Amino acid sequence: MFKQWRHRRAVRRVKPGDGRALKRFRWWQSLTRALFHLRLVTDDGRVTVYAVDVRHQNASDGYVKAHLYLDGIHHAESQVPAVFPVQGGTVEVKASGFGLKRCHYVTAEGSEFQLIPDPASAEGRRARFERSHPALSRWTGCLSAIVLVTGVVLLILQLAEQFTRDPEGVAQYVGTFTSPIDPPAWSNIVLGLCTVAASTERAMRLRYHWLLDGGAG
Repeated sequence: MFKQWRHRRAVRRVKPGDGRALKRFRWWQSLTRALFHLRLVTDDGRVTVYAVDVRHQNASDGYVKAHLYLDGIHHAESQVPAVFPVQGGTVEVKASGFGLKRCHYVTAEGSEFQLIPDPASAEGRRARFERSHPALSRWTGCLSAIVLVTGVVLLILQLAEQFTRDPEGVAQYVGTFTSPIDPPAWSNIVLGLCTVAASTERAMRLRYHWLLDGGAG
């Protein structure tokens, strides 16, 4: 019920577009913009092309806005998470702190299909890398997950040590805990940069886990 309420609320946030034309993706927009495409065939055999354009720089204002284009013309816009009604279903868009975690076409029957990233975008280049080098792509994905798991484990150990340090606080009930790993300050900085890179790589594949990627953000 709560999920349905959020879905209806997202649909109500959608505003009509202003009819402007969709701009090409430029290489310097790789870290600030995401662009995905969806091709659908109407009952009379006509092909319609939807595009979802997300500008991440809006996040500095406390929100991210997604724009829906129909055949290259601005059709609708909404704050993220967004649910755009389209032919035969909806397009759902959700963002994380590192990019998008969802950009899917959901049919009226409930089937889901991820939209195709624009070839010039960071997501498109990552998808091309996966097609060209599938084995290396899997290893890259595994490395990203390992980096994030390592970061979460170290964070939990450090927090446990901090919480049990005061003998008059939690320590009097559960005892003190000393982390078996005591990395130097510079290694925490390096690990922080690595976790950002790992979460960014996962966002390029629209992969997200609340503990791994949410913790990194």
